[in-house]
Amino acid sequence: MKNVTLRQLRIFESVARHLSFSRAAEELHLTQPAVSMQVKQLEEAAGLPLTEQMGKRIHLTAAGEVLAHHATLIARQLEDAAEALAALRGTRGGRLTLGVVSTAKYFAPRLLAAFRRQAPEAELRLQVHNREVIIELLAGNRIDLAIMGRPPQDFPTVAQRFARHPFVFIAAPDHPRVKARRLAPAGLQGETFLIREAGSGTRATFERFVAEHELEPGRILDMGSNETIKQAVMAGMGIAFISAHTVGLELAVGRLVRLPVAGTPVMRDWFVVHRAEKRLLPLAEAFCAFLVEHGEAMIDMA
Repeated sequence: MKNVTLRQLRIFESVARHLSFSRAAEELHLTQPAVSMQVKQLEEAAGLPLTEQMGKRIHLTAAGEVLAHHATLIARQLEDAAEALAALRGTRGGRLTLGVVSTAKYFAPRLLAAFRRQAPEAELRLQVHNREVIIELLAGNRIDLAIMGRPPQDFPTVAQRFARHPFVFIAAPDHPRVKARRLAPAGLQGETFLIREAGSGTRATFERFVAEHELEPGRILDMGSNETIKQAVMAGMGIAFISAHTVGLELAVGRLVRLPVAGTPVMRDWFVVHRAEKRLLPLAEAFCAFLVEHGEAMIDMA
């Protein structure tokens, strides 16, 4: 494959990631015939078919999966080289890819916007996913840093605490529990709880609270997002245990009410995390330092 070009690998990497010639063409600002031609030339150089079509869907062959893996590694190495060169210009330039768990999306843009004023030439990328996907991206070195509540345990990381993370119980304004001036955890016995999915940081914190206070929920309804939980609580489907960072607006305008449950808010921490073996470039190091110095105050302002 000595005649393979970086352009061909870049195009094939996009096709493999999207499993679509048209979406790859759109991403790379090329025509679909141009993408198809480059992949065909790559197949000729490889001597094996790289894709196959079944019905309307594109699939990778075994050879395609192998080449896609190496094309992804090459693309990341080129990005690392570009970032390393940009780092020589100092912390004002370069690129930083930040992944945040979905609960952090309520304040992460504020943090990035403030940091950009210190590094106006930097290219800042933000990816928002659930915890499972963020850990996968971190493990695959596809993001530089992650903001999350619990650092992963599956591989070595460096985690710096930069802010406190409060969790509270919320209900609709007409819920009977709202009238109480103070609620013991036992006062929630038998309630229906709307909670994030298993594996999320919110779910783990809720389960610890339930175990510590020997609380027996009536029902637990899994919800895939904080926005869904808030709408369901407003509709009277039950009460929720949720990050206080996600409900500031709704509490302020009276769409939701925080329940005065003893032992709340339950305080956890926010961490900025990277792989232990990853060599952070100056831009990433500067962002970590920025979070440690200013993150908590800025989140409290949100």
